[in-house]
Amino acid sequence: MNKNEVPSVFEGFKLRKIWHEEEWYFSVVDIIYILTDSVDAQAYWRKLKQRESQLVTICHGFKLKAKDGKLRETDCVTFQNALRLIQSIPSKRAEPFKLWLASLGQAETYRQQGYDEEWIEQRMKSKLARYELTDEWSKRNVSQGKEFAILTNIIAKKTFDKTIQEHKNLKNLDVKENLRDNMSDLELLFSTLGERVTKEITVKKEAQGFNDCKTAANSGGSVAGRARKDAEKAIGESIITNKNKKDIVLNNNNWQ
Repeated sequence: MNKNEVPSVFEGFKLRKIWHEEEWYFSVVDIIYILTDSVDAQAYWRKLKQRESQLVTICHGFKLKAKDGKLRETDCVTFQNALRLIQSIPSKRAEPFKLWLASLGQAETYRQQGYDEEWIEQRMKSKLARYELTDEWSKRNVSQGKEFAILTNIIAKKTFDKTIQEHKNLKNLDVKENLRDNMSDLELLFSTLGERVTKEITVKKEAQGFNDCKTAANSGGSVAGRARKDAEKAIGESIITNKNKKDIVLNNNNWQ
């Protein structure tokens, strides 16, 4: 998505946001208005909180500028919690809005670091796939931390025939460096495919608990792995590369 491009469905909409503790927080009522065109987004939000009281726990209050120019306390959510909120709001705009939301703020950071637009768009899609998958795991009694890490590693191994650590070693990354920020756009594409398919299998099979989700992760990663191998045969070279962030930025995604 070009930095000057906004999906036509969102032209003219304003989404207020505030930077706090290393991440963006977005106005809940603005999200509701964008998705529903509600004449009273505040009233919609009050009814939604009454119906799904757990939504209150994902909000933080910040003072944002209102229409009258004054700063007023406003319920806000992080990107990940915005995805949870969107699930509770029936809207045909939900899917394109998620990608647009992911691009706000986060994409600009990558531009400043020197990544090109094609890579940034793929990275935004990978972030969205990751958030949606981990949200499903959370709802299905999978523990954050160790169990999330095991499932993620299963998908990676099936997709790339390498564990996450083996993939990082190939790219000469240290333990603190983010693997996906050092992937080529094609590596990101297949990583995203593995997680998107895993999420769909998890939902369709109504997986519950770690073992069911482990089965789904194996299946989803295997689908992505087969697709990667087919693509490599057609292209005539490996999609898995030892190139890292430095090569991506300095060489403008020239993987030759």
